[in-house]
Amino acid sequence: MKEEETTIEENWKGIKDALTSTCQEVLGLKKHHHKEWISIETLDKIKERKNKKTTINNSRTRTEKVQVQAEYIEANKQVKKSIRTDKKKYVEGLATTVEKAAREGNMKQLYDTTRKLALLLHTHEQMQI
Repeated sequence: MKEEETTIEENWKGIKDALTSTCQEVLGLKKHHHKEWISIETLDKIKERKNKKTTINNSRTRTEKVQVQAEYIEANKQVKKSIRTDKKKYVEGLATTVEKAAREGNMKQLYDTTRKLALLLHTHEQMQI
């Protein structure tokens, strides 16, 4: 009876591995979409923070967990700071585009950029409520 269970498990594992590897080759990994204003450096910091969180969850001793949590807190601060600066740069860029479009009389670009800026600021206000 045990031999049957192990062979079934081994067969299932082989089938599962074949399916997942084929799917990854054909479809590729799922791409995460992020806000257009987040820089690549910030995305790297987010990935690093995520790795630290995984390390916290996998830590075995309390002292190790406390040490990694301190690193995670610092990484979290860096991510938030980086996101704030990226967003500020993006908003300033949009404002510059709006001013340029207004000077040139380009109403379409003025409207589109103003709308994008208003939506961005509106979502920010909703988050703070």
